[in-house]
Amino acid sequence: MDYSVGLAQSQRVLKQRNMLGIVALVLAGLVVILFLVGATRDREIVLQPIVRTPLTLSSSGVSREYLEMVTRDTALMTLNRSPENLDYWMESILKIATPESHGSLKRDLMKILSEQRGSSISQYFTLASMKVDPENLTSEVTGTLHTVVGSKAVTAEAKTFRFYWSYRGLSLQLKGFGMITKVDKDDAATGDEA
Repeated sequence: MDYSVGLAQSQRVLKQRNMLGIVALVLAGLVVILFLVGATRDREIVLQPIVRTPLTLSSSGVSREYLEMVTRDTALMTLNRSPENLDYWMESILKIATPESHGSLKRDLMKILSEQRGSSISQYFTLASMKVDPENLTSEVTGTLHTVVGSKAVTAEAKTFRFYWSYRGLSLQLKGFGMITKVDKDDAATGDEA
């Protein structure tokens, strides 16, 4: 009789162990599925409303509004400089640049630093219009580039600058920028731009 009671108790413990193992496997499978679903879904961040409407960032792509805001701020940061803020100016541009563009950007910015350091030449940009292309991650700003020597305004020329961007995950970073010449504009109008 003790043998049959022990056998029944062993069977009951064995059933409980098997059931616990099955529940553990189901829960582990559920965790894996939830992790995969969470990892493959587009991520989205809602930014504080600093413009007319709330702004969101999504891993599926950059929005036109966000690219416009970042372009506006970047254009003003990159195109406004004076001898007093050259080091901060260069550091700020490099902070928003992609890691792979740091070398070429820093080389170009160092040329500007060496030309402008110790001089009394400043420049500022007044933005007149902007075009953004979220599909190709480019943006253009048009406005007047003012050059000041000492306290005297020397030139005020209409210029257009193009910015190239990279968007990975939820991070928009600067790849490069430069002034668009008449040749660049003519190529873009005929569709010959590379």
